[in-house]
Amino acid sequence: MTANGSSGAQTAAEHHPTALRTTTCGALRLADAGRRVRLCGWVDRRRDHGGLVFIDLRDRYGRTQLVFDPERSGAEVMAAAQRLHVEDVVAASGTVAARAEGARNPRLATGAVEVHVDALEVLNRAAPPPFEVGAPGREGDEVSMETRMRYRYVDLRRPAMQERLRFRHRLHMELRRALDAQGFIEVETPILTRSTPEGARDYLVPSRVHPGSFYALPQSPQLFKQLLMVAGFDRYFQIARCFRDEDLRADRQPEFTQLDLEMAFVEEEDVFAAIEAALAEIWRALCPGRELSVPFPRLPYDEALLRYGTDRPDLRNPLVIQDVTALAGRAQLEFLRAAAHARDKGNKPAGAVRALVVPAGAGKLSRKDLDGLGALVAPAGAKGVGWLRVGEDGALSGPLHKGFAGPLAGELMAATGARHGDLILMVADAHAEIAARACGLLRTELGRRLGLVEQRRDAPLWVVDFPYFEYDADTGAMIACRHPFTQPRREDVSYLDSDPLRVRTRAYDLVLNGIELGSGSIRNHDPELQRRVLQVLGYSEQESEQRFGFLLEALASGAPPHGGAALGLDRLCAVLLGLDNLREVVAFPKTTSASCLLTRAPAPVEPAQLKALGIALTA
Repeated sequence: MTANGSSGAQTAAEHHPTALRTTTCGALRLADAGRRVRLCGWVDRRRDHGGLVFIDLRDRYGRTQLVFDPERSGAEVMAAAQRLHVEDVVAASGTVAARAEGARNPRLATGAVEVHVDALEVLNRAAPPPFEVGAPGREGDEVSMETRMRYRYVDLRRPAMQERLRFRHRLHMELRRALDAQGFIEVETPILTRSTPEGARDYLVPSRVHPGSFYALPQSPQLFKQLLMVAGFDRYFQIARCFRDEDLRADRQPEFTQLDLEMAFVEEEDVFAAIEAALAEIWRALCPGRELSVPFPRLPYDEALLRYGTDRPDLRNPLVIQDVTALAGRAQLEFLRAAAHARDKGNKPAGAVRALVVPAGAGKLSRKDLDGLGALVAPAGAKGVGWLRVGEDGALSGPLHKGFAGPLAGELMAATGARHGDLILMVADAHAEIAARACGLLRTELGRRLGLVEQRRDAPLWVVDFPYFEYDADTGAMIACRHPFTQPRREDVSYLDSDPLRVRTRAYDLVLNGIELGSGSIRNHDPELQRRVLQVLGYSEQESEQRFGFLLEALASGAPPHGGAALGLDRLCAVLLGLDNLREVVAFPKTTSASCLLTRAPAPVEPAQLKALGIALTA
């Protein structure tokens, strides 16, 4: 990327003339010296040096220096140039000239030339901008996100923002090329559809012509892409707009864009191969020097929780969680033994003690640091973190040392691989998942704080074999961990009726550097199996027909085995650019309260509009 925010490589569009300009502000080079041009753009900077006026003119292609002097420009043009302010929109005509050797700007693609202006037209005056747009180094990054979102049309003039949206455009184009080469075709699916269970609340749209009925904005094109498989379009994709009415975070927006794809006559490995090939093309085209090795590793969900404490692990972090439950069951500390021997209502083992060994951590974390770890794991539900330092002679010290006295200390060292200078952290809980997720938080934070994460490489993986069902904590009802159109693993189908919590899905997540990029599954193509899943979720036969009859009917008409996935493109773009907030790669994002500061949406509507829809608002 060049300093003016452009990629450096010129394209035909950078030179393409229009009725108002002969070229753009990023196109001129030394070879253009002597050429007469007309440029249009925004005043980026104005410098008045006595008899000379210098103006940097900016558009999305770059910047060009304009020179106004009395001999070439004339009194009228000079006076107009002196009245210009930043962000005024102008058209300037003149002759391209080479800059003097000592006056060239190597940071600009156009830095070897300037335009000596003899005609100037002010196309529009600009009010003082709410913040400085500026060139690289003066980009307004210190301005609050709220202000940037309120004046997004100004914020999007910044070279950094324009480069991010250019990058996003290239990402979409490369994906289309890569999937087209694999035989996929792009098909658009409806935005106005019916509400289906997708794991989040729907945005509802009232129907005027069908009073009392509502459309739902799609959380994904899930059912329609399955119908396309039934229709014989064996390789479909779409860059789809989707909507979810849920609480927002930095990595979520209420409306988002995803790469959606589906394939017929496939199993998991076929879907993986198609996506891996497309992403490898993306890395080659957009991330030179960053290698993406294929195939990606596969990691079962249970193993991910055991080893990393999360179902979206960052494999660039070398820390690995270890299970020391058996040893803790013999420890001389009651709370360790209680967690190790805890059982659930069905008298099955439920508790766990997990350990995390931090190499050379004994000298890297102070007592104050260690005391602060309890607050770090509290969001996982853990009550605290115990620790042990390994001394020179292998002796253990710290709050847990009495629990692992004598031979048990040696067993712990052997089991965990801890050595002199290492730090052993432990979390015990009557619920194994709490202990695992707490250690996962420790692993992530310590990997970051101690600089253990290999930032120069990318580590993608597929997490597989997710549980199909869970109990809703609020209602106690059985719900699908994902959507209910996923196929159970073949060996687990028999548990649908007898022990549904044992059922695993043929679902999978794509994780990159600890961030979930997308998910997918092999679908139910057998209508009877689909009915059984809906029955487990509490749908009566009548409810299933009412809500999903069109799908069940389609599956019964000759549905092929099929599966697919969806990748969040907002998130992928942000990851590739090294950005933490999705709003940096979305043209017109919303706040964490799902409001648009620019248009002030959502907003009340006229009573007549509500009346036409048959809607009355309560107080």
